[in-house]
Amino acid sequence: MSFKTIDPTTIGTNELHQILLSAVAPRPIAFASTVDQEGKVNLSPFSFFNVFGSNPPTLIFSPSRKVRDNGLKHTLENVYEVREVVINIVNYAIVEQMSLSSTEYEKGVNEFVKAGFTPMPSIKIQPPRVKESPVSFECIVEQIIETGKEGGAGNLVICRVVMIHINEKYLNDEGNLETTKLDLVARMGGSWYCRASRESLFEIPKPLSTKGIGVDALSSSIRNSIILTGNNLGRLGNLEKLPSFEEIKEYKASKEFAQLKASESNVEKAFHKAAKLKIEQGKALEGLKILMSLE
Repeated sequence: MSFKTIDPTTIGTNELHQILLSAVAPRPIAFASTVDQEGKVNLSPFSFFNVFGSNPPTLIFSPSRKVRDNGLKHTLENVYEVREVVINIVNYAIVEQMSLSSTEYEKGVNEFVKAGFTPMPSIKIQPPRVKESPVSFECIVEQIIETGKEGGAGNLVICRVVMIHINEKYLNDEGNLETTKLDLVARMGGSWYCRASRESLFEIPKPLSTKGIGVDALSSSIRNSIILTGNNLGRLGNLEKLPSFEEIKEYKASKEFAQLKASESNVEKAFHKAAKLKIEQGKALEGLKILMSLE
């Protein structure tokens, strides 16, 4: 295994920019609507963005200085003038229009009009929100932190959420946002995006109320398996406990155990394949029983 190792001080900003954006992905998109002192509206997307707390509700996005000429984005100029912003969330239904709004139009051009979006009045702040967005956050800008003065430097716009608007068609029967309905998109490197559609989503049990046994609790023959993947081992390590002696004894008396023993010349390989299938079907405990029945 070989690695390309790079000291960031030895390469140009453009090259470094591309490495960072390709590697640190997918990134959620802050579709930010702002106004200047004259009330002129700007709408621009930023993928240096995330949520950083819920009490108080805090979102941060970064309109970086332009690498090409060290210029400032109109959004940044606006939030210095009027410290308010609506962060609209982007899903697949509006991704092409969102991309169009990222065009470097002259200052004062309204991207709502250029991209064909519908502005809706906010309740607590001046900038309008995007009607077509599934979720919009009205925010007060609490602080702006400059990370540098040269092209490519970030400007962390720290926002406190003061009002939330949710399109009800994205709610489930319990009134909560439904991930599978949102169909969100995220930014990748270059001109690439990714789509969080139902087909690409998967669930992993969260070890919050319980403690997983850990991969280190598995035998070396399991940990060093040439069949099981790191993800398979992680799912096994997330189990609360190992199968009991009685459970393994019961499995050894099963028809499945006998069939696996006779299925291949390489018995260990056969058992590990069967276990892998169980794990990927969401039956990790059954998979571990199969593996431990060989020990």
